[in-house]
Amino acid sequence: MNMNKVSVIIPVYNVEKYLRQCLDSVINQTLQEIEIICIDDGSSDGSWLILEEYASRDYRIRILNQKNAGAGAARNRGLELATGEYLSFLDSDDFFEQNMLELAYAKAKEDDADIVVFRADFYWNNSDYFKPAPWTLQKKRIPAICPFAGTDIMGNPFRAFIGWAWDKLFRTAFIREKGYLFQEQRTSNDLLFVFSAVTDAKRITILDETLAHQRRAISSSLSVTREKSWDCFYYALIALREHLQRVGSFEKFKRDYIDYALHFSLWNINSIKGPAYEKLYNKLKGEWFKELGIEQLNAQDFEVKSEYQQYRYIKRTPFFFYKRLVVIVPIIQKIDSICRYFRDYGMLCTLQYIMGKIKKMVSCKLRRQAAGK
Repeated sequence: MNMNKVSVIIPVYNVEKYLRQCLDSVINQTLQEIEIICIDDGSSDGSWLILEEYASRDYRIRILNQKNAGAGAARNRGLELATGEYLSFLDSDDFFEQNMLELAYAKAKEDDADIVVFRADFYWNNSDYFKPAPWTLQKKRIPAICPFAGTDIMGNPFRAFIGWAWDKLFRTAFIREKGYLFQEQRTSNDLLFVFSAVTDAKRITILDETLAHQRRAISSSLSVTREKSWDCFYYALIALREHLQRVGSFEKFKRDYIDYALHFSLWNINSIKGPAYEKLYNKLKGEWFKELGIEQLNAQDFEVKSEYQQYRYIKRTPFFFYKRLVVIVPIIQKIDSICRYFRDYGMLCTLQYIMGKIKKMVSCKLRRQAAGK
């Protein structure tokens, strides 16, 4: 009889500096009926030796190694081996709260859920600081009653959660019945898996607690070396569209999908560095915006108007000019984000009052300067 309540799948690659904290956060979980499947993805540092050490003293840990093929391939191998009732995924430089699995599993059983979504934050490695990330779970989009179906999410389901696997618990039978797999590419390899599951699921529930911590400020992290895989996000978006078309739900989610495709494309262009920046810019401008369907919609169809404005600016601006003016893009988007926050929480009059005060202060300063004071 299977006694594993949760299988925790951990892809491991050259993380000897952080691996112990990751593993300690799992083996010391208050929920003990778990298995821990660690797939070493061809590490060249001491990661494998650490895995052997931990496996030798905890029978719940299974370790395997493979030639370097990426985290997606490692997670897929872990999926094949998992025997737990639910699945949890953890990157080997991140870590969980000690009671994460117990709370998430209890919530899954209470609501008979296919997916449990909980909160995560960012751990800044260089300053030992935990930074909240409330936007990773947007409660304003979540139905009042749990569990709910992916089709019940209010507004865009691709904006309600982030396409990460490690801030969620998945029912193993649900994942296997649907045949979900991770894309075997360097980055954005969990987007297809997560959003396919979210849009297909009939029973999703929420655990409104911060239970996972993503380590930031690591120079070797895939998330900060995306110039080596600058096109992976595009192939993830295409694969997601193909899944939605295959299961017959694309027409329902079409506008949401295109809105998210623009959002994710702009996030990539706004955060990438190096020679890939120009390559990505020209691909989006010349081909990918059209291929993703963004040209099919009008300004009013997009949730964030500043994103549509940036898209229009990219479409009509050569890269040579764009890169000199792009510094204003995050400022515009920040202002837009603040305005949306005040609007969503019924405080638009407060925002107008603040903006009026700022304008008055600026006017006074300009008058003083003109008077030579």
